[in-house]
Amino acid sequence: MNSITMSTENKKSKDSTTTSTNSTINVSQIVDATNENVTKLINESSKVQPQYAQAISNLQQEYIDALRNAIQRTFSVQKQLVTSNSNFNNFAVPDAAAPYVQGLVKQSDDLINNFISVADINNQLTINALNVLRENVKNFSRTVEAAAEYNSNLAKSWASSYPSFQPQQFTASK
Repeated sequence: MNSITMSTENKKSKDSTTTSTNSTINVSQIVDATNENVTKLINESSKVQPQYAQAISNLQQEYIDALRNAIQRTFSVQKQLVTSNSNFNNFAVPDAAAPYVQGLVKQSDDLINNFISVADINNQLTINALNVLRENVKNFSRTVEAAAEYNSNLAKSWASSYPSFQPQQFTASK
């Protein structure tokens, strides 16, 4: 145990020596480390994004299938009820009511066709809006690149104007 303590102390003294000789921290190293860490975070997030999109798509498809199944089953049961009940088997729509029934069916068809048309237009508008948003993100990215280039040129210009920037030590006046 004594040799372990001694080697640990030697290691600590070596570390403290290393630390004392490398006590100046380069600001660009901090910026590089931060950039690397943020980039890692974005890269990890982008790896899971397709899985999220697929899970959402699967859930939507499951809802659609469940709704379609529920509608088909409901109407199947209603049809079975009507065809199996003798009271409904002999029921016929009177000739006088036929135009009203036909009008109701036509109105129902028109309503559904209009609803589908509105849904198609809404879907196209939504897709167009998403495409515009995507283009805006691209424009933002290009703007960031241009601003970064401008700031980089500004920093180079400033650095060439002031080649030896030395932080001054301030002392309290007596």
